[in-house]
Amino acid sequence: MQRLSLLMLALTVVLAASEVCEAQRIPSTIAQPQTGGSVPMTTGDPNQQQQAAAANAQRQLEIRRDTDKMAELTQELKEYLAKNDQVMSVDALKKVEQIEKLAHSVKGKMKQSF
Repeated sequence: MQRLSLLMLALTVVLAASEVCEAQRIPSTIAQPQTGGSVPMTTGDPNQQQQAAAANAQRQLEIRRDTDKMAELTQELKEYLAKNDQVMSVDALKKVEQIEKLAHSVKGKMKQSF
């Protein structure tokens, strides 16, 4: 029973993170400003625009990295739970905690805007 609830928690976290990713997507016709830049800006300062674009690109890379790590940890946890019926190890609990931290990190990064 504990194994099933732990697996459900991990899958819920991953699904929630993927739903947040999907909800944050903006159609490309709206995301692209009329000036042709990749990041909408209110100021005309090219340095600020360049810094914002670089920060946005870095944020997107971090989101991808974190979601890939969450998927990897979830798969490892799923395999562990399939092998072990009764005993829950500290390692499995640590993986669940890592998944949770990554999910919170992804959520926070997706709320940022530059």
